[in-house]
Amino acid sequence: MKEKEYPQSNSGVPKAMEPAAEYGSQKLYTYADYRTWADDKRRELIDGIIYDLLSAPMRMHQRISKNILFFLEYFIRRRKGKCEVYHAPFDVRLPRNGETADNEIYTVVQPDICVVCDPSKLDERG
Repeated sequence: MKEKEYPQSNSGVPKAMEPAAEYGSQKLYTYADYRTWADDKRRELIDGIIYDLLSAPMRMHQRISKNILFFLEYFIRRRKGKCEVYHAPFDVRLPRNGETADNEIYTVVQPDICVVCDPSKLDERG
């Protein structure tokens, strides 16, 4: 299977949160496309448009994110809640109208923290 090519910046400088259209691509991508990209680049799809993510968050960002995650986990466990707390990288697929097929999902994000209270919304990929 041929690996899909991801549009690259002409300047060689990493661009954070710049849509693929800026690279000259007019194609709308799906979660099925997203799953074929075999590199380690972090990106999200929003309405079928690719957005690059910054490589690694700053230390302060990580500290704050960790504290929020621990607080949420503690809060849920203390109340014997059924929710699960996840941290990035964790794919969150946001179908437009309840679609479930990978080639019909045009928005996939990787939030820093995600709380899921409905286990039917999860599978092994997120």
